[in-house]
Amino acid sequence: MNFSSLATMPWMGAVLTALALGGSVTSAQAQSSGVVNAICATDQSWCELAAQEFSKATGIKVNQTVKATGEALAQLRAESSNPKTDLWWGGVGDVYLQAAEMGLLQAYRPDYLNQLHDWSVQIYELSGNRVGGFYTSAIGFGWNTEVLKKRNLPEPKCWADLIKPVYKGEIETSSTASSGTAYTILTGLIKLMGEEQAFDYLKKLHKNTTSYTRSGTAQAPNVARGEVAVGVSFMFGFDMWQQKGSPVKSAAPCEGTSYEIGGIGLVKGARNEANAKRYYDFLMSATGQALGGKANSLQVPANKTFKLDPRIPLLDNVKLVKHDFVKFGKSEERSRLTQRWQKEVESAPR
Repeated sequence: MNFSSLATMPWMGAVLTALALGGSVTSAQAQSSGVVNAICATDQSWCELAAQEFSKATGIKVNQTVKATGEALAQLRAESSNPKTDLWWGGVGDVYLQAAEMGLLQAYRPDYLNQLHDWSVQIYELSGNRVGGFYTSAIGFGWNTEVLKKRNLPEPKCWADLIKPVYKGEIETSSTASSGTAYTILTGLIKLMGEEQAFDYLKKLHKNTTSYTRSGTAQAPNVARGEVAVGVSFMFGFDMWQQKGSPVKSAAPCEGTSYEIGGIGLVKGARNEANAKRYYDFLMSATGQALGGKANSLQVPANKTFKLDPRIPLLDNVKLVKHDFVKFGKSEERSRLTQRWQKEVESAPR
């Protein structure tokens, strides 16, 4: 499925509002004070730069932690009776939809939706405005060319390649129990193959997997450092290290692959709601979205009103499976699939 065709799908339809978001910061805003407590679940470089730039522009202090999406959800559930977090941003949107279903997020429909891509607006529609679409990216493979050459291994191009015996102990991916990236991989394989075949495939892949990391952002740097030959994660991470000069290449699986629409959401019961909304609006503005490229975090941003960093890999030529956000965005379905993965895949002998 060509990514550009997403906008023509029935579930992409939405009535967009027409009021634009102001791009400048007034002197009154710059003199503001207070705090906002946030969880960021994307690349740490983007998390840190966004917090710094927002504080510099507004005077509002950002108390922010970086967590995997599954861990962020667990924290919000633990805090639900006494929320300590105001805003959660970055990371796989399916997990945000589960948080919305649990009543952990509050509705917020910005008046600048006309500045956002249709795939971003779709998430607002699906979630009753409790989740916004922050960026998008596709799952793929990354590999260290020097390690493959040293070990006389071929470059993987298809899902079928990864389960070949030659890759035993050479592959790293993330844990479905903690990582939204891993959940995206799992649900994408289900859409591509069917659930039974997907789990059969994952059991075979398990035999070649050296470790499951807590976070889905770990594969790219580990591949770049040569600590593992092949990683399975979002392709933009591998592309970032390639552009930094590391011996890394990436590819989308030839059979087709899954994609994410990263999320952003206000926490229900936020103590600093006004400041959280300002941070939210900053992150979704052209200024905030452009910080991804400046931080070498190369997802496709939701805001369409500025010139993209030319290093960002577009998805027009990637064969994408049609993701079912409604089905896989339900907490019951995630729990069922995660438990099945832990029982049948993670705990299996290698």
